[in-house]
Amino acid sequence: MNKKICFLLSEHPFLDARIFKKEAKSLLKQGYRVTMIVPRKDGYLFDVDGTIFYDNYRSTEFIHEGINIITYEQIYPEKEIKKLHHNLRSGNFTRFSDPLTQLGIAQKADFYHAHEFYSLYSGIGIKRALSSKGKHCKLIYDSHELEPDPLVHQPQRTKNIKQQMLAYMLKELDYVITVSESIKSWYLDLDPQLPIEVIHNSPPLAFEYESIQLNKQELLIAYEGVMNHKRGNFNKLMNILDICDKKFDLKVKIIGGSKKDHSLFIPPHLENKVYFTGWVSYDLIPEAMKDVDLGWVDLDAVHSLNNRFAMPNKFFSYLNNGVPVLVNQCTEMERFIQTYKCGYVVNRLQATAEDYFQALLFLHSNRSKIHEMSVNARDVMETQFSWEHMEKRLFAIYDRLGKDMGNA
Repeated sequence: MNKKICFLLSEHPFLDARIFKKEAKSLLKQGYRVTMIVPRKDGYLFDVDGTIFYDNYRSTEFIHEGINIITYEQIYPEKEIKKLHHNLRSGNFTRFSDPLTQLGIAQKADFYHAHEFYSLYSGIGIKRALSSKGKHCKLIYDSHELEPDPLVHQPQRTKNIKQQMLAYMLKELDYVITVSESIKSWYLDLDPQLPIEVIHNSPPLAFEYESIQLNKQELLIAYEGVMNHKRGNFNKLMNILDICDKKFDLKVKIIGGSKKDHSLFIPPHLENKVYFTGWVSYDLIPEAMKDVDLGWVDLDAVHSLNNRFAMPNKFFSYLNNGVPVLVNQCTEMERFIQTYKCGYVVNRLQATAEDYFQALLFLHSNRSKIHEMSVNARDVMETQFSWEHMEKRLFAIYDRLGKDMGNA
């Protein structure tokens, strides 16, 4: 009988690109039975851009593209962190009463794959409960981010409790997956014997790839992802565009986000230089990238260690389409760009609009440099980092754990 995998989600949308489109679909293709337990908000599921599904996915359990989806009303465990800490320290499962844990126990799966800090907590409760009944399972923690992040603004006592909770949980899980070599090193500093693998946030290889044209007069920079008053640094992007407009023809394409967000104010003299695609489905992103010269990633690396170590979806999405990346000084992306010569790094932990202007002015004047970086970007995805390469790492983890389970 094919082994059963249960994904545990406490925060992510069920259609998340990494979780559903890549990992779950790949494991389904490999022959596993895949179930996902996912949160609702006020009774409704939500899309990757935060849009609420008022009319779709109303059943509490349904099958979507071959994957069984079980839903529950989202809870906010951070409010009871002391209680959670006590439950972990107790060594038993009886006080793990949250719905994610209870639904997970009922699945009696062979593998549990947790995608956040608090879904890992539920995974520990599930594993303890099933073990008490003689059912042995394997627990994987897919650490998309560094948690807890020592640099974020949060009470130190909360950070300390979360660090202690993580130490308890690392002792009981079976494997860690993470998204960058820097985060992997951070975990190995905590436990040098920890079984861990890096699986980057890479998309499947885009087949309709076209190399960047050398003879274009304008420069087109793209931002992929959610763009609003909280995410994406829209005002900084407009300031960059305004400064560049005085020197050369720069245009901006926002792949995702929404012009309907009234907090995204475009100065009237720049309106004809900003293009919103609207939300683009995962499969159509390569088409939206075809005319793009550079992809922009701007993160605050001063107040977040996670940002320094991050390699976000958009980073690999740009490279996948032969689009060099323009990024500020984030450790992991900087190292990758320097190794594979596939982008340009502004040497600032917090880069200003003027910093980016200087970089863009240089690149605009050196179109052959952009073309060279584009070729390198596409090559590194083809040969090493597309999802076709990453899923082999995923399969190897499950094969290894499955064999351990058979020998138990």
